[in-house]
Formats: sequence, C-alpha cells, structure tokens
Amino acid sequence: MLQKIILNKYFFLLLLFVFTTTVLFAQYDAPLYTSYTTAVERAKLHDRLIRYSINKSLSSALNDSTEENWEDAFDALEVLLYKSPLVDAKVHKAFDEVETRSLDFQKALLGIAYTNYPGIFFQQVKKLLSSTDDPKVFALCAEYLLQQKKDPLIINTISKLIETKFGDEGIINPILYMLQVHISEQKTKGTFLSNKLLTELFSSKFLPGQTIAYSIQRKNRNYPGLMIVRRYDGKFITDSNGIIFNIPQLARSITNLPFYLRGGNTPQGIFFMNGFGVSMSSFIGPTANIQLSMPVEENIKAFMRDSSITDTTWNIDYYKKLIPADLQNYLPLFYSYYAGLAGRTEIIAHGTTIDPAIYSKQPYYPLTPTSGCLCTKEIWNGKRLESDQQKLVNALLKAGGANGYCLVIELDDKQAPVTLNDIIPYLFN
Repeated sequence: MLQKIILNKYFFLLLLFVFTTTVLFAQYDAPLYTSYTTAVERAKLHDRLIRYSINKSLSSALNDSTEENWEDAFDALEVLLYKSPLVDAKVHKAFDEVETRSLDFQKALLGIAYTNYPGIFFQQVKKLLSSTDDPKVFALCAEYLLQQKKDPLIINTISKLIETKFGDEGIINPILYMLQVHISEQKTKGTFLSNKLLTELFSSKFLPGQTIAYSIQRKNRNYPGLMIVRRYDGKFITDSNGIIFNIPQLARSITNLPFYLRGGNTPQGIFFMNGFGVSMSSFIGPTANIQLSMPVEENIKAFMRDSSITDTTWNIDYYKKLIPADLQNYLPLFYSYYAGLAGRTEIIAHGTTIDPAIYSKQPYYPLTPTSGCLCTKEIWNGKRLESDQQKLVNALLKAGGANGYCLVIELDDKQAPVTLNDIIPYLFN
C-alpha cells in the first residue's frame, strides 16, 4: 500500500482525540496543523511516489517476488491519475502475461486499467474473462468490458459465461449476483424512487427515534452529492438562519468501480453509525471522521441495535426490518447489505488531506476521491483553512452524537452536483 506519513510530533494529539469524549470533539474546532499538507511537503510526496513507488517498482522485472511492488505502483498510479511512456509500456507488459500472474496481481492490474486506461486493453481483458474461474477477477473483467461499450453482444457473452462457468453460484455468490444486477441496469438510465417514496425516506417514520445522516447522490458519482442530518425526533439540523445544514460530499472512489467491488464507489443503502474516530492516515488527516459499518461487517445485534438478538449469521431478513414495507422491493436500498456480503469493509465518512490540485480537471474538484468512503472538502496549506468535515461533526453533535444510521441514496441521473433545492421538496411533505 502507499506509504503513510505520520508525524511523531502530533502522535499524542491524535491519541487524545481517539480516547476523548464527545464534548472534546465539539471543542475541536480550533485550527489544526499538519506539516505534510504544506506545498513543499506535498511536492516532495508527489516526487517520491513517482520516483520510488512508481518508477522504481515498475523498473524491476515482473516475477512472483516483485508482483507486490508492481501492485503498490498501481495504487500510486490510481491516486495520482499518473501516466508516462514508461508506465504505459509496463502496463502493456503486465497484460502480455496477465493470465500467468496471481489473482491479486490480476485484480490490481484490472483496477489500474479501469481507472487510467478505459477501453485500451479490451481484447486482453476479454481473453482473461474467458479463462478465469475467479468470481472477483471475472467481475472486474466484465465491468472493464462494459465500461465504454454497452454492446449487447458483450452483455450476452458475459451472461452466458456466468451460466457456464459458475452455474448456481452466479446467484449465490454476491459478487456475481451484483454483477448481473449491474448488467441489467446498463439497459436503462437507472431506477430511482418516486417522489412519494423519497418523501417517506426523509420522514420521521423511517428509522424512527434514530439519528440519520443522509448522503444524497447522483447516479453519476463524478458529481458531488450532499449530506444532511436528521435528529432522533425527525427534525433536520439547521444553521443559525434556519437553513437546513448541508455540505457537499463525494461518494466516488478513485477507480469509479461499481460499489460491490473492493475499492469501488460507496454503495447505496443503510450503514450503522457508531461514533467518531481519528485516522492516522496522511491522506485522510486528523479531523474527526464518522465511523460507519455495513451488514456482515458489523454483527447483527449491534447493527440492528437489538440486544435480544442471539443469531450470529446474517441473513437479508434482518436488514429488511429496517426498510419500510413499500420500499422493500427497491433493490438499491439493499446494496450496502450485498457489499458487506461481498467482503467490503472500512467505508467511513471522513475529510481529506490529499492535494486537491491532483484532480483539478475532474468534475468533482475541489473534492477528492477515496477508496470508496464518503468524503467532504477540506483545504490545507499546513494549517486547516476550510473543513466541511468539521461542520459535519458539529452538526452530528448538535443532533446528539454520531450514533444511529447513515443512508446513502441516489436521487437521479442529472449531470450536476446535488443541491439543497433538489431535496427540499421531499423534506416537508
């Protein structure tokens, strides 16, 4: 993985915030300092990633003992969206022998291809799709082939291979099942909730008595969504002017892969929200984050907030109890369940200390993508100049704390950021 820069000078401060009380989080609105976010240190990090994590790693011959170094290079390439003649040649070299490489290497290579080289390795990936028996590699191949070409022939080929290679496993395995769901979605512009059902999701009847952080997104995750906070009594947090608290929030991963794959976008659905944390990562930074977990990742008793539950094996019927009866046929509300079942973990809501300039040409700028988390805008130059994440922490404290649930839901497929005006009609009916 990419090297983490942790400064001993601030280690005690970070530990203090891990073990502090909610009251101290409320007071933690003073300017912060992190030397790794100065222009000089960011330039040094950028240079080290290219010189060592990328160029040095890819300069070694590709064999069993160097695969991990190449995988680290792919991670850095994704974060920086970096290309060069050397890198291009090495990625082509890797695809020349992809079928003989390990499963982990295949997945890492397909990830960088999806992120930085859409459509370039179509034939190589199509060949790997036919030869692999691994569901995750198969799904990555399929998603790469579908990324730019919604060709009915390709869709038919993928569907037939699922049937012949995997049989009943195509429905039982959550990755293969979600792949088929995603294929079916390619034939439409997306399925979204009616105005009536959206209004129900925002009402006090949904998860009554619970604090809820709503992350409202577009289908196209290149456009930032919006987060609002509902108190346990059904009222939304407002600012001093009576305007509903809202902050832009990105639910797009660096790869932009579908939600059910490792490193993919944040899945729609319900997340367990369980307090604040502080990250040691130099890419997330020291601003308090919101701890979230998905079904399967979290045990049933905790997720359902029901101490009487004795079962330890998840099934969908438990999760379904959280969803109103007239919404239980809306599959996207179950995506967090299937993502957890597929093995995804550690999706939280956090700020960022990544240099936003890396993504200045992207539609989500100045927000920064992640490995699949919910991410808010923060601006640093050594000091923390702006922090929507701190605003979110304060809003949750105003609601009584970060204990309840988070709901991620796609509003529609409009090619624009979500605004408060987009959701106001659903909040007060």
